[in-house]
Amino acid sequence: MNLPVLVWFILGSIWGSTWLFIKLGLADLPPFTFAGIRFLIAIIPLILLVWLTKREIPKIRSDWILMAGTGILTFTCNYGLVFWGENHISSGLTAILYTMLPLFGLVIAQFRLPSEPITPAKIFGVLLGITGVALIFSKQIQVDDPIAPLGAAAIILAAIGTSLAGIEIKARGRHLDPLVLTTVQIAIGFLPLLAFGLITEGDPLTFHWTPLAWISILYLAFIGSALAFVLLYWLLKRMDVTKVQLMPFLSTLIAVILGWLVLNEELSWRTLVGGAAILSGLAVATFKKRPAVYAPAGGQD
Repeated sequence: MNLPVLVWFILGSIWGSTWLFIKLGLADLPPFTFAGIRFLIAIIPLILLVWLTKREIPKIRSDWILMAGTGILTFTCNYGLVFWGENHISSGLTAILYTMLPLFGLVIAQFRLPSEPITPAKIFGVLLGITGVALIFSKQIQVDDPIAPLGAAAIILAAIGTSLAGIEIKARGRHLDPLVLTTVQIAIGFLPLLAFGLITEGDPLTFHWTPLAWISILYLAFIGSALAFVLLYWLLKRMDVTKVQLMPFLSTLIAVILGWLVLNEELSWRTLVGGAAILSGLAVATFKKRPAVYAPAGGQD
C-alpha cells in the first residue's frame, strides 16, 4: 500500500470517528458552544502553520467576502446544524444523511458551474439517494416525535449549505491557497457560532466538563479539524480528486460501525437499506471520468 492510499484510509477513518466524538461530547456539553470551542482550539495550530509556512494572505476585497461568506456557511451554519441535529439522532444516521452532500452539489452546480451538466447517471444517483433518505425517514414519520425528524432535517440543511459553499469556492476561489482559505473560514465562522452559544447556552465555566467531554473536544479540534485539514490538502496534491471524494463512503461505514460498537445504536433494516441506497446513489453519480463537485473539508466532521 503506497503512502497516499494509506493517508486516504487514515483521513476517512478520522472523519468517520468525528461523528462518534460529537455524540460523546454532546452528553455533557451544549451543541453550539461545543462546536465553537472546538474551532477556537483548532484555529491555533492552523494559524501557526500558515505563519510558519509563510503562506500568502489574499489582499483583494472580493476574496475576503468569498472566504467570509463560505466560512459562515461551512462552519457557522454547517457545524451549528450538525451539532444540534446529532443531539437528537444517532451518529450513524447523521453520517449517512450527511453523505448526501455530493448529491446536492450535483444539482446546485447546474446554476453555478455550467461546465458540469447533469447526466442520466447523475440523475439516477440523485433519485436513488432521495429514495434512501425517504426510507430512513419513514419510521421517524410514523412515530409521534417531532424532534428526531427536525434533527435529521438539520443535517440535510447543513449538507446543502456546505455544498453551496464548496461550489462558490470552485466557481470564484480556485486561486486561493487551501490552507489559508480553511484558516480564514474557521477564524470567521467560529465567532458567531461561539457567540450564539454563549448567549443561548450560558457560561462555559458552568458546564459539566467531564474527562470524556475534554477528550471529545480536543480530539475534534486537533485530530478532526487541524490534522484532518492538513492531511486533506496533502492528499489532494498526490491523489486524483475523484478518488479523494469517495472518502465519505468509508467515513460513513466507520461512523455506523462505531455508533453500534461504542454507543449501542440500533442498526435497523431501514437504516441499512436506506444507507445502502444513498451510498449507491453517490457511487453512480461519482464514478465518472469528469471529477465530481469539490466540497470543502468542513463538509466532513
